[in-house]
Amino acid sequence: MRVSGTKDFQKMIKFVLMVNQQGQTRLSRYYEPVDLSKRAVLEAEAVRCCLSRNKDQCSFVEYKDFKLVYRQYAALFIVVGVTDSENELSIYELIHNFVEVLDKYFSRVVSSLPIMFNLDSVHIILDEMIQNGHIVETNKSRILAPLTAIDKMADG
Repeated sequence: MRVSGTKDFQKMIKFVLMVNQQGQTRLSRYYEPVDLSKRAVLEAEAVRCCLSRNKDQCSFVEYKDFKLVYRQYAALFIVVGVTDSENELSIYELIHNFVEVLDKYFSRVVSSLPIMFNLDSVHIILDEMIQNGHIVETNKSRILAPLTAIDKMADG
């Protein structure tokens, strides 16, 4: 018996990675359980797969039982693992929106330095955009609202 709408539950984001050009993971967020011992291998293989491609190639790659969608911004790569049924273009735009929100919050995302010292803020941004592997918010002001409130309280 097939329940109406179950296909929508099949579409989801499995993980989000932010890596530098050397392939070092700067941020990772998983939306389904992955053993810690397997994460390093998964990240290394996924990143190697994306970094080995040239700029003329498509930013969507089939990998194992899911797809990788990635974009490069200066020295950073954002890699998102999604189910086969997920819309690659929507994830590609989500990545761009994520970087625009980071840019707005950190003034500019040219190097991973601001991100490295503010991973908690980056995780808050990501959590405002994606919950349980599903996109829940794309409005930049709404995404930044919790951080704006925290910053106002800190400035007191």
